[in-house]
Amino acid sequence: MEANDAIDALSALAQPTRLSAFRLLMKSEPNGLPSGDVARLLDVPLNTMSTHLAILERARLISSERQGRSIIYHAGIDMIRDVTSFLVNDCCGGRPELCEPLVAEFTPCCTPKEASNACC
Repeated sequence: MEANDAIDALSALAQPTRLSAFRLLMKSEPNGLPSGDVARLLDVPLNTMSTHLAILERARLISSERQGRSIIYHAGIDMIRDVTSFLVNDCCGGRPELCEPLVAEFTPCCTPKEASNACC
């Protein structure tokens, strides 16, 4: 990942509505959500939400697909993984044991909800 790609992604998330939309779409995977549902759930006018979703999509943090008359949005799992990896690539100066708490923090989010008591 290039630094500019990480900057674009982090810049897109550096706004409350876009961050909330991205987190909502992460929770909605693998099914995704129609843009109208994202707007309604976040109590944002649809035209405003469309602008926010476009910014997230340009940063490759989300993707969209047309299903009939609806546009369904999905979280860009690969991109957020790439951004996270970019941020921690040099974690702990070659001492992986120092990064174990970071890995442990993400582990509950990566297991099925019924298999863990995770809140993520």
